[in-house]
Amino acid sequence: MGTILTPVLLVVALGFVFAVILTIASKIFFVPVDETVTNLRAELPGANCGACGFAGCDDYAAALGADPSIGTAKCPVGGADVAAKLAAILGVEAGTAEPQVAVVMCNGNKEAAKTLMEYQGLSTCVAAKQLFGGSNVCSHGCLGLGDCERTCPYGAIKVCDGVAVVARELCVGCGMCAAQCPNKVIRIAPAKNKVVVQCHSTDAGAKTRKACSNGCIGCKKCEKACKFEAVKVENNVAMIDPEKCKNCGLCAKECPTGAINNMRAKRKPAAAPAPAKEAEAPAKAEA
Repeated sequence: MGTILTPVLLVVALGFVFAVILTIASKIFFVPVDETVTNLRAELPGANCGACGFAGCDDYAAALGADPSIGTAKCPVGGADVAAKLAAILGVEAGTAEPQVAVVMCNGNKEAAKTLMEYQGLSTCVAAKQLFGGSNVCSHGCLGLGDCERTCPYGAIKVCDGVAVVARELCVGCGMCAAQCPNKVIRIAPAKNKVVVQCHSTDAGAKTRKACSNGCIGCKKCEKACKFEAVKVENNVAMIDPEKCKNCGLCAKECPTGAINNMRAKRKPAAAPAPAKEAEAPAKAEA
């Protein structure tokens, strides 16, 4: 009987000793939890996209709890609603967050972009980039294999006709698509700016023209047309200053290749196909 009880008692004693040790350790190494930070984190969307300028939602909540002056309107995913909730927790003014959207600086669709080769490798932009810079002659443009589309949790970006296209009404400006693009053709810009340059090529105009009919050739017609000094051609490609741009669209009208897109302009609807002529009734056979 004693031989059975001895190991049982030993296990019980060891369990008691370890429980005491763990209890003491929990007291010594206890890290106090800031309830304010916990409440802030609960209101953040959890996208962890880094668009707020911090490593993720946890980091932003911790920084905001330590210093409310950094602002509650830094989360583009949550927008004004989340900013107001964070401000209420901290007892500060919410401020305003300017809406942001992703802009694809390429319009090299299948019709415009010249093909270098037929790519048959791993269907990712990162893989294609490693093989001669992609399948198109232009090595600066959209690779069109959808890394951005797969990473977007909001379904706001799709590859259409070989180039990424953003649905601005769905985009929250989180920047996850931009982080995934190996050619860096996606940038995050103020949603108020409706006139954008959709080219990222820094090649000379003649070379760009041979690679893509929609590319910027650096002719500076847009720069001369702008009355607000918002457009500058630098390194062979036009750039628009979002702070100076008034969305007038003059630069887009002057662009000979269509590299500048004015989203405010109403495009003419496609002409309806002409109705087919009814076949003439066959002549009656003579009796």
